[in-house]
Amino acid sequence: MEGEKVMSGLVDKEIIFFGGKGGVGKTSCSSAYSLNLARKGYKTLVLSTDPAHSLGQIFQVELGDEPKKLDTNLYGIEIDPETESRKYINRIREQMQGSFSANIIIEIQRQLDAAYHSPGAEEAAIFDRFIEIIDMVGTEYQRVVFDTAPTGHTLRLLSLPELMGQWLQGMIERRRNVNDMMRMASVVDKSLEERINEDPVMKILLDRKQRFEKARGFLVDDKRAGFVFVLNPQQLPILETEKAVDFLERNGIPVEGIIINRIMPENIDSEFFSKRKQVEDGYLKQIEEKFGDRILCRIPLMEYDISGYESIDRVAKIFG
Repeated sequence: MEGEKVMSGLVDKEIIFFGGKGGVGKTSCSSAYSLNLARKGYKTLVLSTDPAHSLGQIFQVELGDEPKKLDTNLYGIEIDPETESRKYINRIREQMQGSFSANIIIEIQRQLDAAYHSPGAEEAAIFDRFIEIIDMVGTEYQRVVFDTAPTGHTLRLLSLPELMGQWLQGMIERRRNVNDMMRMASVVDKSLEERINEDPVMKILLDRKQRFEKARGFLVDDKRAGFVFVLNPQQLPILETEKAVDFLERNGIPVEGIIINRIMPENIDSEFFSKRKQVEDGYLKQIEEKFGDRILCRIPLMEYDISGYESIDRVAKIFG
C-alpha cells in the first residue's frame, strides 16, 4: 500500500494545496506531508483555512492566527475566516478614511457592515491573507502547505483572482472616467488637477488589482504551485474530485494528482467487512480508470486516529 508513485515530484513546488470532500482526511495528509517536507530540511508552514479546524488537534497543540512551531523546520497556523473577514473589512475602512467627505464615509461604512455578512466575504478575506502568505515564500518559508476547506468553499476561493480582477478592472475604468471629467473641470479649478493625480481611490484599486494578478500568476504557475486531492474509495468523493479537477484545469490551476486515503486491508475475516471490501475494490477500479496517471500514493486505513507525532510520522513515511 506504499503507492506506485513517490511524491518526491511535489517537493519542488513552493505551495501545495490539499483539497477534497469534507471528512476524507485532508488534514491528516497535509499534516503528514508538511512534516515530511520539514524533515527533508525545508522550512515549512502548514496552515488550515477550514472553519472546522482540526490541524491543531492532529498535532495536539493549540494553533491560532500567528505561526507556532510544531517541529524542527515546521510551523502551523489556523486561519479563522470570521476574524479574517473582520480584519479585511477594517483594512478597507481605514484605507477609505481621509479620501471622502464625512457623508460619503458614513455610507461606505454602512455598505462595509453589510459586506461583512455577505456571501463571499470570508473567501475574499482568506484570499487577502493568502496573498500575504505568497510574499513569505522564499523569504520566511521555503514551502507552504494549505489544508483547505471542503471542495466547494475552496473552488470559490481559488476562482476569486479571476472574478475580482474583472470587477476591479471595471471599477478602475469607471474611476478613470470620473477623473477625465474632473480634468475637464480643472481648466477652471486648478486645485482639481493635483487631487486627480493623487487620487487615493485609484491607488487603492490599482494596488488591489496588482495583488490579485500576482496571486493569479502564482496559482497558475505549475513550477511553483499545485493542487493535490485527497479522496476515499467511495462514490461521492470520486464524483466530487472528478468535477473539481475539471474545474481547476479549465481555470489553468495545475492539479498534481490525488491521494487515495483509508484503503481497507486485503485480508479480512469478517463477512461484513469482506463484502464492504468488495464494494471498495469496485471504487478503486473506478479511481484507477478515472485518475490512473494521477495517483500519487495510497494510504491504508489505520487502526487508530491520526493524532500525535507517532501516527503523523507513519503517514509521512508513506510519502517517501
